[in-house]
Amino acid sequence: MTQVVTRFAPSPTGYLHIGGARTALFNWLYARGRGGKFLLRIEDTDRARSTPEATEAILKGMDWLGLDHDGEAVSQFARADRHVEVANELLAKGAAYKCFSTQEEIEAFREKARAEGTSTHFKSPWRDADPSTFPDAPFVVRLKTPQDGETVIEDEVQGSVRIKNANLDDMILLRSDATPVYMLAVVVDDHDMGVTHVIRGDDHLNNAARQMGIYTAMGWDLPVYAHIPLIHGPDGKKLSKRHGALGVEEYQAMGYPAAGMRNYLARLGWSHGDDEFFTDDQAKEWFGTDGIGKSPARFDFKKLENICGQHIAITDDAALLQEIVMYRAVAGLPELTDVQSQRLNAALYCLKDRAKTFPELIEKAHFALIDGAVVPDEKAAKNLDSVSRGILSSLTPQLQNASWSRDDLETVLNRFAEENGMKFGKLAGPLRAALAGRAATPSVFDMMLVLGKETSLERLTQAATGGDS
Repeated sequence: MTQVVTRFAPSPTGYLHIGGARTALFNWLYARGRGGKFLLRIEDTDRARSTPEATEAILKGMDWLGLDHDGEAVSQFARADRHVEVANELLAKGAAYKCFSTQEEIEAFREKARAEGTSTHFKSPWRDADPSTFPDAPFVVRLKTPQDGETVIEDEVQGSVRIKNANLDDMILLRSDATPVYMLAVVVDDHDMGVTHVIRGDDHLNNAARQMGIYTAMGWDLPVYAHIPLIHGPDGKKLSKRHGALGVEEYQAMGYPAAGMRNYLARLGWSHGDDEFFTDDQAKEWFGTDGIGKSPARFDFKKLENICGQHIAITDDAALLQEIVMYRAVAGLPELTDVQSQRLNAALYCLKDRAKTFPELIEKAHFALIDGAVVPDEKAAKNLDSVSRGILSSLTPQLQNASWSRDDLETVLNRFAEENGMKFGKLAGPLRAALAGRAATPSVFDMMLVLGKETSLERLTQAATGGDS
């Protein structure tokens, strides 16, 4: 069997759109799950709108999502000579022709057609003209599209799509300045790169019918097509800025983990039974075009957060810490000090199953990231009245001799609460305020174990004395 080769071919005119990221993911999963190649082509033929910054944004977005590609990224613009070569080959075969019609003549044809109620697809008088009649004037090169019958796109998602050839015009291949058009470039590049499967948005479905004409005329094998529905917002309309973030880098800056994004994007328009949460390895094993639906998928932030929370919970601590460090850099937050990194790493076991995003996790980790004195927020301060400070003053000496194991800490604190005729909850409030400056925190025991004996006692003493130690 031929090795599977897929590609992602974005235009570098802006950020990596979430829809483009899903297309890249589908191609990546399809190739990686079959031991194939996943290639990247930057379709930078629109020189007026293509920018190096946009190319960089695409590469960074794919890198964050972990969508590694094989070989170097291909520049479509750099291959223009090859595209022209194929157009000239089609001319030599008689599968294309020179058209000398001016824009005025083309518009006059269309006006007449509109008035008569006939097709406005331009019928060039030069299609079968004798070369001896060619004027010394600018011309475009057009593909000779069959005028009868129909073109059938056998699509893995859309099924058999039939388009009457009478509804297809003779597509321009080379402009009058001899530069190739995008439609030609795509076919030549896909063929030369050995692409076997073209998985892309269904807004390209009509393009497939026209592009197939080039494959047929050149005698090249057609790729397998799979045109996937677009992503809509929760209101059922095409995803746009009004629905929230569109660029992949925005999701990274909002603190969603890359593994969660991959999982959620895979489920947008594709399914494997009722599975919602899965790993990369499972996605590679399961993914196929047969699981892609025909209807547009709806983006749902609550589902995204739920899946991201599950991925944070199962991520290895060292890898999670590294991703948090990357998130902080992208979000413009200060670098963690060595002490903060050590404490955060030590605290992840009691934080990661309770956060859906990195900002949530960092907020829960506040106790471990405090550098200097603890400043209680408004809610926590209510738990540090004079009575509570007195309780902490009495408790602190009893903790001096604790071995600082969970069992020993539980024994000391529960015994202290019992001896003072209070429930443990009454003691927990002042302890949370003293250790974290927050009313909602991980368990008191987890915080004390993460902070260690010296720092815990320092914070308890500071809170008990109101800072006058």
